[in-house]
Amino acid sequence: MTSDERTMKALWSAWWQRWPRWVAGATALWAVLYACFGLACALSGTSLLYHGTDSGASGLGWVVVAVGALAALVSGAVVLHGLRPALRVLLWVVCALAGITAFSLLMDVITLMLGQGVDSGASAANKALAAVGAVLLAATARSGRPAAGTSLRTPSAAPRRVRLAAWAGTLAFVPYAAMKLVWASGGTFAGITGEEMLAVSERNGASEIFLTLESWGLDPTALLAVLGVFLLWGLVRPWGQVFPRWTMFLRGRRVPRWLPLTPALLGAATLAPYGVVGVGYLVLATGGVVTLRRGDFHSSGDALLVGWIGMVAFAIYGIALVIAARSYWLRTRPACQMTAVTE
Repeated sequence: MTSDERTMKALWSAWWQRWPRWVAGATALWAVLYACFGLACALSGTSLLYHGTDSGASGLGWVVVAVGALAALVSGAVVLHGLRPALRVLLWVVCALAGITAFSLLMDVITLMLGQGVDSGASAANKALAAVGAVLLAATARSGRPAAGTSLRTPSAAPRRVRLAAWAGTLAFVPYAAMKLVWASGGTFAGITGEEMLAVSERNGASEIFLTLESWGLDPTALLAVLGVFLLWGLVRPWGQVFPRWTMFLRGRRVPRWLPLTPALLGAATLAPYGVVGVGYLVLATGGVVTLRRGDFHSSGDALLVGWIGMVAFAIYGIALVIAARSYWLRTRPACQMTAVTE
């Protein structure tokens, strides 16, 4: 490493360690941009809902304006007056609102990964902006806490109860992956054949990548489930904190905390509530309280069976991901703590 590179690295490290000072300003800037985005959508009648086709659906734009304005007021107050206890509470409230707004962002990411277009560009942009805001708001809320030192902890496994949660999340995906692979291989499950399911995917606008993998007997969602399980175990095992030997140039180096935590938090924030709410709805449908539409299946019973397999997998895996991500966050924190950062 040259002297110029060392100098730049030192400057970057010094700037990054001062994040409690600049993050409030960055949050305020995001809040203004987010409010302007919501205002533009509201005034133009742009829908921010997947299925919002009428003008009334654009009312969500005013909700975005309200969230952005509240975030701007609170983060601006932090910039001017420092992080007071009441402001910290408000920051977490707005962070929760932004997190709710960002719900189902993972679904958009998956469709883009598979080469498909999102249902609504404005809706996807709204969720992406909300996710960025949630991170900034959470960082601002924590900016008054003691700054971490540079001493790194030795890579360690998660406690036994966390590993049990990881096993539960892994096993929950087995029926889901098996169901998908049966269809991908041309078999029949829940009264529908693989050919029929492929036709449904094509009719629903599946991408060429998706259809090609299906024709090879590889269901893309089953492959994503495998990646999800890999992420889950990376969060609970020591190898998830150090790059393995096959990474060549990165071999033996520490994995940046944000690298596994970003997809973990995104997945947990989407799959856990989606699965839990879905299971609740299926309980009502099973009890005859509500009627489940059969959709592309031949009967409501077939749709109910597939729904249970999918929602149980999402719920258990999502909850396991929350538990594993929290454990990883705590186990990878710097070991020593410096004095509190002055405002």
